[in-house]
Amino acid sequence: MSVRTSFRLVLAAAATALLGACATAPQPLQGSFLPVTPEQAVIGQQVGASVRWGGRIVQTTPGADSTCFQVVATPLNASGRPDSNAADNAQGRFVACRAGFYDPAVFTPGREVTFVGRVQDTESVRIGEYDYRLPRMAADVVYLWPIIREVRVVHDPWGPWGPWGPGPWGRWGWWGW
Repeated sequence: MSVRTSFRLVLAAAATALLGACATAPQPLQGSFLPVTPEQAVIGQQVGASVRWGGRIVQTTPGADSTCFQVVATPLNASGRPDSNAADNAQGRFVACRAGFYDPAVFTPGREVTFVGRVQDTESVRIGEYDYRLPRMAADVVYLWPIIREVRVVHDPWGPWGPWGPGPWGRWGWWGW
């Protein structure tokens, strides 16, 4: 094999690795998981299944030795983050509990979070006047995603002066005549 062919192979491998890194989950969220949604877990009794679920926090409740999160589940994208484009495609709610204290001032309603853990059982909660059965997860990983601040960029093709230019002195100052 020539040096040129070797270089091309190394370059192709590096490009593939870089492209693959764009769509991989952060290390704590990696692994193989049962493709079951929280809705399916309630119906199918998937106790003990290893799952990766995420969505938006509804409520964070610290207890004596653990903190429980109630979450509206949404599909996850390739990196394991709740897919903001699928926010209307909710997959039910779930409760995830993890040992330790997680501050409700940080884990506020609406924040995106992903959990990795095992389905324990179901629990009944009251939402308004409705009794709702939620799957309960024993979380091994709690991954709070950073807030994405969107910036709207408006492009004005005429610039700040409009279609007539910057004024009587022209575009190059007073000496532009």
